[in-house]
Amino acid sequence: MKSHATTLLAEVRTFRQNYPDVRYVDLIALDIPGHFYGKRYPIEMLEKVAAGSPLKLPQNAVLLGVQGGLFKIGDYCFNDGDPDANRRLVPGTLKPVSWESQPLGQMLITSDGTEAPIEFEPREVLAKVLERLQHKGIHPVVAFELEFYLFDKKLDNGLPQFARDPLSDDADDQPNLHIERLSRFSEVLDDMAQTAKDQGIDITVITAEIGPGQFEINFGHLDDGMRAADWAALFCRSTRGVALKHGYRASFMAKPYLQFPGSGMHVHVSLYDGAGNNLLAAHQQQPLRHAVAGCLELLPHCMPIFSPNHNAFRRLGGTVNAATRASWGFEDRDACVRIPESDPRNLRIEHRLASADANPYLVLAAILVGLEHGLEARREPIAPLNEDRSSGSDFPLEMLDAVRAMQHHAVLRDKLGAEFVDVYCENKRQDHLAFQQEINAREYRWFL
Repeated sequence: MKSHATTLLAEVRTFRQNYPDVRYVDLIALDIPGHFYGKRYPIEMLEKVAAGSPLKLPQNAVLLGVQGGLFKIGDYCFNDGDPDANRRLVPGTLKPVSWESQPLGQMLITSDGTEAPIEFEPREVLAKVLERLQHKGIHPVVAFELEFYLFDKKLDNGLPQFARDPLSDDADDQPNLHIERLSRFSEVLDDMAQTAKDQGIDITVITAEIGPGQFEINFGHLDDGMRAADWAALFCRSTRGVALKHGYRASFMAKPYLQFPGSGMHVHVSLYDGAGNNLLAAHQQQPLRHAVAGCLELLPHCMPIFSPNHNAFRRLGGTVNAATRASWGFEDRDACVRIPESDPRNLRIEHRLASADANPYLVLAAILVGLEHGLEARREPIAPLNEDRSSGSDFPLEMLDAVRAMQHHAVLRDKLGAEFVDVYCENKRQDHLAFQQEINAREYRWFL
């Protein structure tokens, strides 16, 4: 049986044989706000790392704010000496980057699985949740769906412009679900899909969404929750790169237009036991009801994860299918937790509340914790929207309220980790306060 290092070394050497022009590889990981950070390594040095040489990056890189700055969070960043922390290469993720002007590779790195994993690293948070579920005999199957907008590459005084229809050169400024939009933008969409497949991502359905220049791409179902989150993270990176290559900007911003629908991250999750039986479908679907109740109970306390920035809160209660209360329903897209019609084998929940720019590792971790809590507490959920259109419970609609609701919640501190919850909440609080420290034109217009 090959050792871990031997397997990694074989992966790097095979990559070098297949892509002899690649001289550098970006080693990347997702920080708390959902941005990639990392280092660009010469391919020769990558081979040494694969063979066992240490790979270290600053621990506090995970704590970067939305704009890349460091916040004082406890003793981190300014009172800890900014120490390095070990990272490891994630096997199977070394892939070519086709959207750059020069040949390049990329590979995921992480602290999970090292001797001293970073407790607040998003991938480590999810790894702990998945490991705990596995010990309980619970095996999630996961699929992400991501919505995004295409804009013109050039901004207009800092504001986005509608994508130009490549056939007419007119602005694609009409909200619609027309299949013809997929044809008109087929060149860039096909490149996005193929590039994602080159990254090992299973792209399935592509949809023209309601907003002008808005699309949705679905991924295949995976019995590896970590890999499913990897796919979502990598897809965002490659899609933005491909869009720029074609003269567009691709954005997963939650609410780029007030008058048009926002962009969401929908997550399908089913749970199986070791024998492959769907746990949610047992006993006349009673576990499904318990799982839904757990999700709805924790949802108000997970809002900083599902809506990670000021703009994401604008999406809630918007024009289409974005709730302002924690709710559930069968085949109901107005619900936060939707139960798609399916046979017992494929019975699942679809969690629809998170914004497209949320951190996929943390979103999935929060959803799984809600399901886990529900199965343990065995409570009945509130009435589904199918029975009562007014059913639902309130959740925070402003970041500072959301942070307060999250930070001291006992279940989240236990199941996501108290250190992570404290660090994450302070990161969101500081980001929100930093966002307020700019006077925009509207403020002068109103109060000057």
